[in-house]
Amino acid sequence: MSVHPIAVTINGKAEYLEVPAHMTLLQMLRDRLALTGTKNGCEAGECGACTVLLDGQPVNSCLVLAVEVDGRQVVTVEGLAQDGTLSGLQQAFIEHNAVQCGFCTPGMLISSQALLARNPSPDEDAIKEALLGNLCRCTGYGRIIQAIQDVARGGGAS
Repeated sequence: MSVHPIAVTINGKAEYLEVPAHMTLLQMLRDRLALTGTKNGCEAGECGACTVLLDGQPVNSCLVLAVEVDGRQVVTVEGLAQDGTLSGLQQAFIEHNAVQCGFCTPGMLISSQALLARNPSPDEDAIKEALLGNLCRCTGYGRIIQAIQDVARGGGAS
């Protein structure tokens, strides 16, 4: 088994690791760095529970090899809060009760953050399109969409 050194910035912090060639970004985040907010759902890129930002773009971390992030920037759900303060988006999810079991929430937050970064005033169709790769079995999406709309109307994602 070959091992590769990588240097990656995760949530603003430089990390230097040696990773096996077959290790996914998801495994590296959870098992090596204890960033367990990113969830392991389907391991096939279908559910979105493992969504993270890679150089500002949402990706399914279960489909990205850890060696592929060498020299890049990753933001996980843990990176949305700053100095112990939830982001406006995270706070909106709480206020709108957009969380039930919570399993999909990290991926939903990351996909929503990416949407608001590229389109600060999305309409409902744009929100639904941005969340196409994120599955939720509990909330029915209504409250999630409302939370994102609330941030777009005034709070702004931080």
